[in-house]
Amino acid sequence: MMRRVVLSVVLWAGLLGGVVVAQVPEGSNVPAASEKPLTRRQQKALEKEQHELEKKLAEARAKRAALRAQMSSLMTERERERSEALFVDGVKYSLLEDYNKALESLLKAYAIDPDNAAINYKIAEANMLSGNMRDAANYAESATRIDPKNAYYYLLLAQIQASQKQYDSAIKTYATLIKEVPNSGSYLFNLADLYLAQSKLPEALTTLDQAEKEFGQVDEISFKKQQIYLKQNKLDQALVEGEKLIKANPNEVRYVLAQAELYANNNRLPDALRVAQQALRLDPSAAQAHLILADVYRQQNLATESAQELRLALSSPSLDIDVAVRILIGYLKQLPSPQESINQLARDLAAATVTAHPREAKAYAISGDVLVQTDRKAEARNAYSRALRYDNSKFEVWQQVIGLDGELNQTDSLLLHSNRALEIFPNQAQFWFYNGIAYQLKKQPARAAKSLEHGRKLAANNASLLAQFDAQLGEAYHELHEDDKSDASYEASLASDPSNVLVLNNYSYYLSLRGVKLDKAKTMAGKVVKQFPENETYLDTYAWVLYKQKDYAGAKDVLDKIITKSTDGSIIEHYGDILYQLGDKEKAAAEWQRARKAGGTSEMLERKLKEHKLYE
Repeated sequence: MMRRVVLSVVLWAGLLGGVVVAQVPEGSNVPAASEKPLTRRQQKALEKEQHELEKKLAEARAKRAALRAQMSSLMTERERERSEALFVDGVKYSLLEDYNKALESLLKAYAIDPDNAAINYKIAEANMLSGNMRDAANYAESATRIDPKNAYYYLLLAQIQASQKQYDSAIKTYATLIKEVPNSGSYLFNLADLYLAQSKLPEALTTLDQAEKEFGQVDEISFKKQQIYLKQNKLDQALVEGEKLIKANPNEVRYVLAQAELYANNNRLPDALRVAQQALRLDPSAAQAHLILADVYRQQNLATESAQELRLALSSPSLDIDVAVRILIGYLKQLPSPQESINQLARDLAAATVTAHPREAKAYAISGDVLVQTDRKAEARNAYSRALRYDNSKFEVWQQVIGLDGELNQTDSLLLHSNRALEIFPNQAQFWFYNGIAYQLKKQPARAAKSLEHGRKLAANNASLLAQFDAQLGEAYHELHEDDKSDASYEASLASDPSNVLVLNNYSYYLSLRGVKLDKAKTMAGKVVKQFPENETYLDTYAWVLYKQKDYAGAKDVLDKIITKSTDGSIIEHYGDILYQLGDKEKAAAEWQRARKAGGTSEMLERKLKEHKLYE
């Protein structure tokens, strides 16, 4: 019975994975259950039973291990599925540019499967896109270590390194990529670019030579080698590369043009002329060829030939509008020129540009600039107006159009253009200023005052512009018979600009018409005539102030300087009034008659003539 108990305990312990050893007194050869030795038969039975027990124990252990392995396998599968789901979420958030959520999902996937190259790659990419370059580099390096045969992992790492100007590291990354990844020779071009970025020209050349051995004659290789040779001042070798390009692409005019330009830029004028003409044989419409020829002729002091080639170049629709504009800007710097031939050439080139690009606002705008500088203001105004048809968003063009409307006294156009400009630029004070002037010229002082008042608020920080607004408001308020406002506006304008001749003249004249503040009016008018002693308008104002002060003799002396030559009816009428006050009524009547013929007189003139009497 004791033997069975011991065996049962052993079996139970084996199933639990433990080891139980029966304790036998030291030095004893007899089992603890009995002091008598076992018989041979009993010994065999016991051994057999033990053998069976060990066999069952081994089977139990195997089953237990299999069960544990199965459980482990099931757990790994669940984790793998969880990792993949998190990875997919991370990629989705990256595409949505929500990099915080992307990293949250990807890092959870990484915690489950840190040796997954794709997960490391996407974490690196999300970090890079969110600006965390240090972590981006670390995870990108991990991706390349885990999967050293994937080109994309190297490319991301090199991009991260290059963005931080770690060019040496990026070079090593590309070198490893080319070495480790099969069929990756195309990345030799990237490697060459990195060498160029560091001005490691010999290394770049070596890399390009390696690429040429692998891929043969490739245009990109020749271009890059040519670039390097030029930086090394090896013109002949650069030209050799250019010739290789032409030979490999005999019908490609761009390679011929590039070679011609290279000759021209390095003062190889006969060669430049020869190759540019070769380009024109390939493509007669090649505007660039004409530009090269124009430059060659200019360097040879052949002005007529150079000008003709420029006309041909700018007449071609194939010439980019921005190139044409740059050429014309170069001429603008010379305008107006004392040499009319240069002024005319600039106008010709501007006209050619408009013809070649009839729907380009830039063409009309630059043409307007040329015409303004060569004193063709009416044509310039029309050119700017055409520019606005194709692009009405340019503030500077509206400025030019409206300014020229004013200079040319085109009141209707000034009103039209200023109103349209205000639809687009309602906060631009100067457009309100011109709008107010236009209404004033149209004899609509109420509207003029409204525009000027609004614009003045926008010009609060511009003292010079404020002075102009106040001057015009003085005019508008005068027309509206709001004398106090008119005077206040003029005073404000003079406070900013005490020497404004127009304000001094008009303010003093209006005061004289009202017969108020005549001493102030005399002082202001006196300043003006002292500065402009022969201007009949200013002299008339000063004379009329003296007249209002009853200084008729002084008024006559002032107008005597100009009256014989004047054709202004208002001034002649004033002179007649002065003569009448001095008692010379017959001569006064004669002057009134002369004033009637000149026009622009007061409403009282007919009554004066009819009754031979002064009416004011």
